[in-house]
Amino acid sequence: MRRRVVIAALAALVVGLVPARSAEAARIKDIASVEGVRGNQLTGYGVVVGLDGTGDGQQSIFTVQSILSMLRRRGVQVTVDPRQVRVKNAAAVVVTATLPPFARSGSRVDVQISSIGDAKSLRGGTLVMTPLFGGDQQVYAVAQGGVSLGGGYSASAPGAEAQSGHPTVGVITGGALVEREVPVMLGADGLVRLSLHEADVTTAMRVASVVNGFLGNGAASTRDPGTVEVRLEPTASQEQVMALLAGIETLNVQPDRRARVIVNERTGTVIMGEDVRIAPVGIAHGALQVTVKVDLGVSQPAPFSEGQTVVVPDSTVQVQEGAAERLNLFKGGVSLRDLVNGLNALGITPQDLIAVLQAIKSAGALDADLEIM
Repeated sequence: MRRRVVIAALAALVVGLVPARSAEAARIKDIASVEGVRGNQLTGYGVVVGLDGTGDGQQSIFTVQSILSMLRRRGVQVTVDPRQVRVKNAAAVVVTATLPPFARSGSRVDVQISSIGDAKSLRGGTLVMTPLFGGDQQVYAVAQGGVSLGGGYSASAPGAEAQSGHPTVGVITGGALVEREVPVMLGADGLVRLSLHEADVTTAMRVASVVNGFLGNGAASTRDPGTVEVRLEPTASQEQVMALLAGIETLNVQPDRRARVIVNERTGTVIMGEDVRIAPVGIAHGALQVTVKVDLGVSQPAPFSEGQTVVVPDSTVQVQEGAAERLNLFKGGVSLRDLVNGLNALGITPQDLIAVLQAIKSAGALDADLEIM
C-alpha cells in the first residue's frame, strides 16, 4: 500500500513539474481514440460497364473472363475464346472502402473505384454488383452504382491527346450497402483503453491526471506511453459507458510534442515545429553558379573543295562564385523564429536550407528529430 502511495505521489510530481505551454489545450477526443473503435478496410474486384469505348483493351484478358463468367452465372452460355473477344465498353476495377465503427446493416458507405487494366477512362460507367471482403475473407458490404470522376476527363485523336484529372479513378458516394456488422463491446473486461495518436510519456500522464480529476483518483492509469486505462464500475451498462466516454472526450489536455523538422527534398519543403532549438554552432554559406552555353555553328568548306558542310558546336562554360559569406554564430537555445530569421539573412534557398539543417543535425547541434521524406 505504501509503495502505491509513493508511486502515485511521484506521478503527480512529474505531471506538476512539466511546464504547461502557452498553446491552447486539445480535447482528448482529438489526441486519442478508444481502443477497438476503428474502421475496417474492405476490398473487392468488379467490372465497370457502359463506357464509351474507353474500357480495357484486348491485352486485359481478365476483363473478358470476368464478363463471360458473369454471363454464365446469369444463364447465358457463351463458348468462345476469350482472346478473340473485344469489349471496349467494360473495365476491370478494384473497389475499396472503409467500414466505419458501429456501422449497422443497411447503412451506406462511400467506395473508391480504381482501374487495374489499360482503360482510358471510367467516365459514364456503372459498377456491377461487387461484394466487398474484409481481412477475414467475409463479405461485409456490396457495392454498385454510377462512377463519378469529379471533373476528370480524357480525350484523344490521331496525334493529339488531352487529359485532366485522373480519369481511371472514381468514387461512388454511398455506393456500398453494409450487409454484415462488426460487433464492438466497450468495457467488456471492465476497462476502457484510450490509445494516444502519438505515444508520449508526458501526454499520457497528463491525460490520466485529467481523467482522475474528472472521475476521481484511481480511475485512470497509464499502461504505457501510448495507452491510458480507465476502470469501470462492475455493474456499468453500455449506456453508462457511452455517457462516461462522452464526458472524457470533452476534457482538455495540453499534449507534449517532440521537436521535429520535416524535410521534403523533392519539393523543397521544410516544416519546423515551435520547439526546435539548436546548440551553439557557426554557419557559413557560399554561392556557386555554373553556366553552360552551347552555340551551334556551321563549317562551310571552300568552293570546289572536297570538304563537307558540318555543324560545329561552340561550348562556353562560366563559373562564378559569390562573395564569401562571413561565419554566422548562433547562440545556444535559439528559437524557431531566430533560427529562420538567421538562415534567411544568409540568403539561402529552401534547397540550401535542407542542406544546412542536415549539416547542423550531423554536427549534433539540432535539438529535434530530422525526418526526410
